[in-house]
Amino acid sequence: MKSSELGLSAMYRILKKSGAERVSDESADELRRIVEDIATEIAKNAVDMSKHAKRKTVKAEDVKLASKPFVK
Repeated sequence: MKSSELGLSAMYRILKKSGAERVSDESADELRRIVEDIATEIAKNAVDMSKHAKRKTVKAEDVKLASKPFVK
């Protein structure tokens, strides 16, 4: 199993703040996996955007633009 970049306790808090009375270990772990997958995709797209702009630095605007397909 690969190591996670995000803490499991944060996933419990997010689910609780979203209205869950009880949170299973499996649901918190699945949320973490999904959030990491989405974050990785956004990060890759942001890096591509900064390279396209001939920059080495990824800026907030790159991340905002890369996250558009995932955010309402």
